[in-house]
Amino acid sequence: MRPVAATRVAIVGAGFTGAVIARTLADAGIASVVMDERRHVAGNCHTERDARTGIMLHLYGPHIFHTDLPHVWSYIQRFGEMMPFVLRVKSMVRGQVYSLPINLHTINQFFGRAMAPAEAMAFLAAQARDDIEEPRSFEDYALRHLGAPLYEAFFRGYTRKQWGIDPGALPAAILRRLPIRFNYDDNYFAHRWQAIPRDGYGAIVARMLDHPKIEVRLGCRFEDAASEAFAHLFYSGSVDRYYRYDIGRLTYRTLDFERSYHAGDYQGTALMNHPDEDIAHTRVTEHRHFAPWEQPPTNETVVFHEFSRDCGPNDIPFYPVDLAAGARLLATYRERAANERGVTFVGRLGRFAYLDMDRAIDQAMTAAAEYLRGLGR
Repeated sequence: MRPVAATRVAIVGAGFTGAVIARTLADAGIASVVMDERRHVAGNCHTERDARTGIMLHLYGPHIFHTDLPHVWSYIQRFGEMMPFVLRVKSMVRGQVYSLPINLHTINQFFGRAMAPAEAMAFLAAQARDDIEEPRSFEDYALRHLGAPLYEAFFRGYTRKQWGIDPGALPAAILRRLPIRFNYDDNYFAHRWQAIPRDGYGAIVARMLDHPKIEVRLGCRFEDAASEAFAHLFYSGSVDRYYRYDIGRLTYRTLDFERSYHAGDYQGTALMNHPDEDIAHTRVTEHRHFAPWEQPPTNETVVFHEFSRDCGPNDIPFYPVDLAAGARLLATYRERAANERGVTFVGRLGRFAYLDMDRAIDQAMTAAAEYLRGLGR
């Protein structure tokens, strides 16, 4: 696909990133073609009704929209009703259920104590590895701030299963995203706005793309449109795929989901982590609990057991794995991408970065605005 003098732009990917760029450009009078090789919009956020039960399913894992960005919150509400939703994650460790993120309840329950906040702070400080002055790895950070018992119970096994890598080789930044709370707040997120679309993410993204200036092609690989002329390309696929992996493949993790049906309420909560290493799955999601505003249409419930593994050539990449071993390869791809004329690499895969939905929308808005400024709009 070679950008030339043309009236339309091409956008690869019909997830939030591609949809926001397409809609922003369409509202400014610029036509686009949005391509996605999947048969649905919304990418990994896609939701749809289960044919058997009518329950709304998060097909590629649970997605809760959470943000502190007012302009992003205002933007997404243009396209659908956002229902308040607080995610309260549970974790089953050695047959006992605890709350995540680590909070005062978790600490007291795990250690069989009844500590006040200041006591719990002192208690964990006494267990922390103070010989680790500058934590560089996930494991170092956990041992420095949590101590060995909590780290080994809640994070070591889960991390090994999720990433397929020893926590000592992962960057500390992964764990820094998870807070430690010395109160009884079990809200997994701390953002001002937390919600799930009443009609699902598929409906939200479809409405974004519902504009006469936007043509959507599903089941269409971007390579299939290589001969067409476009004024610009916004590419949200994996950056190494764009270059046909000519210097090697970047590392990603993918997910498998085992769907099962059960009578009544299976686990009483939306999300249960399973960090024990002798259990193959990482977590279990029960989808009826992601829409508490709905009356369950049947007495059946839908459950997904989630498994993480290395991403193969024909798999859907979920998580980019940014490790020192692949730093040179990633740096080379990024340098080439930065110098590519007529192409903007966007989104989680295009930038090889983990992005929450609100950040993906924010960066997509910025990318579209920069393109418009370049046109003098």
